[in-house]
Amino acid sequence: MGGHLVDALVDEYDVYGVDDMSGGFWRNVNPRSHFTQLDLRQKEATQQYVASVRPEYVFHLAADATEGRSQFTPVTCTERNLMTFLHTLVPAIRHGLRKIVVTSSMSVYGAQKPPFDENMPPQPEDVYGVSKTAMEQVTRILSDVHGFAYTIVRPHNVYGPRQNIADPYRNVIGIFINSLLNNKTFYVYGDGEQCRAFTYIDDFTPYMVRACFDERCNGEVINIGPCQEVTINHLAQLLMSIFYAGQAIPEHLRPVYLPSRPKEVRDAFCTDSKARSLLGYHTTLTLEEGIRRMVAWAKELGPQKPRYMEDGLELTSADTPATWTQKLI
Repeated sequence: MGGHLVDALVDEYDVYGVDDMSGGFWRNVNPRSHFTQLDLRQKEATQQYVASVRPEYVFHLAADATEGRSQFTPVTCTERNLMTFLHTLVPAIRHGLRKIVVTSSMSVYGAQKPPFDENMPPQPEDVYGVSKTAMEQVTRILSDVHGFAYTIVRPHNVYGPRQNIADPYRNVIGIFINSLLNNKTFYVYGDGEQCRAFTYIDDFTPYMVRACFDERCNGEVINIGPCQEVTINHLAQLLMSIFYAGQAIPEHLRPVYLPSRPKEVRDAFCTDSKARSLLGYHTTLTLEEGIRRMVAWAKELGPQKPRYMEDGLELTSADTPATWTQKLI
């Protein structure tokens, strides 16, 4: 998401980007941007960097966006979400921040009845959702006290080229595709009838930019994503049919069903009326076409070796998904 955003900005703005490269790739870095490899958990180094750049506008996308894993890595989740955000925001305020666009998450809605509307109160079900809710609240408080503008965006399962398909913990489309590239079956948690909606990257990036520079968006929370939900079972069938392009699907690559992950919300999708009103949002690609484009990109990239956490999970229990403990993906 960050790489696509930089590409959209670099023709008109002097763009500085930061990433620790724990889940990113140098091939995605725009050479016309000013890029620094930096772990935002490092408070002093981050303060020094922000002081040197003195940004007027900040797009904060840095995250450990592993919602399902956050119950097993609560410290990592909190450090990489809430603390990296504070380490960036506080020095930015000191050095003249005009506006920040905060990348939040649909996870803040929790298990409320979808479609999720921005007027719903946050009711997070998992540690990741708690960290994102805290980021939103901190932003509102500090904005009131220190006078900078903000917009909070809540993306909806963004996917597409450049995504880290080697991540075995998140991004269901990327995991499914990489499993097939590696000639391995993929796994579905629960019965597969849970509903989600998905946003192709090209239907997200332009609206992220508009959220920053359109003053009507100041102080607003905006869902960005389609309201057309699908089941994971439907997604799996659609993906396999596109991946094999009319050929017979190998029987050994049919999905395997595992128990549901703890604290996982059954159905999650949002309304898009506010995004349409403020940002002119509309979906340009169907899910089928978006997956077709991502599959073509992934096949050109080739199979990737899954990258599990080197130090393992912080907590485990009988409910820890076997895909992680046994490294099945």
